[in-house]
Amino acid sequence: MKRATTTVAAAPLAAIRSPQVHVESVGIGPPLVLLHGFALHGGLFAPIVPLLARHMRVHVVDLPGHGWSDMLRPYDLDTIVDAIDAAVAWTDASETAPPGGAASMADVPLHRPPLVVLGWSFGGQVAMHWAATRPARIAKLVLVATTPSFVVRDDWPWAMSSDTLARFGDELAVAWRLTLQRFLTLQVQGSDEGRRTLAQLRTRLFERGDPAPAALAATLDLLARTDLRGELPAIAAPATLIAGTRDTLVPVGAMRALANALRQATLHEIAGAAHAPFLSHRDAFFEALDGVVVPSGAAAAGGGADG
Repeated sequence: MKRATTTVAAAPLAAIRSPQVHVESVGIGPPLVLLHGFALHGGLFAPIVPLLARHMRVHVVDLPGHGWSDMLRPYDLDTIVDAIDAAVAWTDASETAPPGGAASMADVPLHRPPLVVLGWSFGGQVAMHWAATRPARIAKLVLVATTPSFVVRDDWPWAMSSDTLARFGDELAVAWRLTLQRFLTLQVQGSDEGRRTLAQLRTRLFERGDPAPAALAATLDLLARTDLRGELPAIAAPATLIAGTRDTLVPVGAMRALANALRQATLHEIAGAAHAPFLSHRDAFFEALDGVVVPSGAAAAGGGADG
């Protein structure tokens, strides 16, 4: 199985110092991009990558300001999507170029093949904005435990209050390590596999170094400002939505409303799962991907995903 790890420039190399986006690539097949959630990194997807990579060329991204990727300015969805799009395109061009690879972004073709993008939580918001603003680039979406708005707004009750999010930001500023540990506990709260899933999250939380406080603050500010409901009608790509029935961060009602607002959406509700169903309920998670991301029957033929 072919694996490549690259940290690539998200802007022309002629810049004094271009922000870098870390991408790990493995597998052979159509391109699939994995986008993680707030304060984490692409390493969280490690348990599901091997099965996906049997059928897809999987690009695991550290979102800007997370893991081994640099922070971006300004920190908004347009800048983040541009950086990831360029990084994935550069990676693909390097792998198909003659020996020596792509020397710069100038070597990347202007026409970029469509991608399947799987976004979890905050990564799902990035994926939705990518699909809404660059529809030719996105073939399919897989939206896992995500929402157009993490904050309560008019006609959007399935979210936290702005005061709750602001208080979380204050706690991060005072004791970010303890606050993130509590945040992980919230992600598995109510799950019937909560203890095992929490152990996986805690093991990987800091394996790519401590998160930058400025990046955490900027991401929380972006989450507070983001309301993608107005962009949803522009998303033409078919979307597979995967929700946990016990998710307290993104209630299942939010995923149902999101499915109703999209042009082409199929919603899978995983009973007993909380915010990270790809870790807690991998068999059910892959069943939702069957015939969408992996060939029909491939997940079952893989011998079970929970090992």
